[in-house]
Amino acid sequence: MSFTLPTETIELPSKGLVYPEGHPLSNGTIEIKYMTAKEEDILTNTNYITDGTVLDRLIKSVVVTKVNFDDILLGDKNAIMIAARILGYGAEYKFEYKGKEEVVDLSTLENKPLDESLFQKGKNEFEFTLPSSGNNITFKLLTHGDENKIAQELKGLKKINKDSSPELTTRLKYMITSINGDSDGKTIREFIDQAFLARDARAFREHLTQMQPDVDLSFFPSIGTEPATLPIGISFFWPDFKLR
Repeated sequence: MSFTLPTETIELPSKGLVYPEGHPLSNGTIEIKYMTAKEEDILTNTNYITDGTVLDRLIKSVVVTKVNFDDILLGDKNAIMIAARILGYGAEYKFEYKGKEEVVDLSTLENKPLDESLFQKGKNEFEFTLPSSGNNITFKLLTHGDENKIAQELKGLKKINKDSSPELTTRLKYMITSINGDSDGKTIREFIDQAFLARDARAFREHLTQMQPDVDLSFFPSIGTEPATLPIGISFFWPDFKLR
């Protein structure tokens, strides 16, 4: 006997602009199914929790569209995660923040405004001139696959030097695709390690924050006037979950 599960089509923050023509996500949407008991099994799998893969496994499980998960932009993955939570357990999200209970209606979260003039349809590459040094760089937006490679490289570096914490520069090495027209990997890594001015790195990060597609995960806590970022972990999907 076959069972038909309800599904929903959600809009991606990237609007599909960075995916090449013919890619399953190039139309700017993705189809996901409602969560079932199978997904709850994933959420409570202690091995997945321990190795940090539980949320990725959950998201993969609910995606119906035939797509290579490694291709998905990080911002688009966030949108899938929010939609999966709403379909699985509703839009009301209660959590503790700085000792106070907060309640956020997830259905009110919106995708960040996207300046489509910065995008060339089907191409994940962008240009930026570093304001202090004047160097011209091209860069790409990171995908789930890139994130996994970064995590593996950082893990390896930690084995070599346990006090090492080069997360920022490692991420830059995966994002930047050329320096002044030179796309040689060795040149890029040497530039980041030796010549990337701190003020230029800050300016680049600010530019990236403004232009990259994502869900606006900010909320205003009941205490204070500054926005904070929505905390997301196992309890995001299952508030009553207790690791046994």
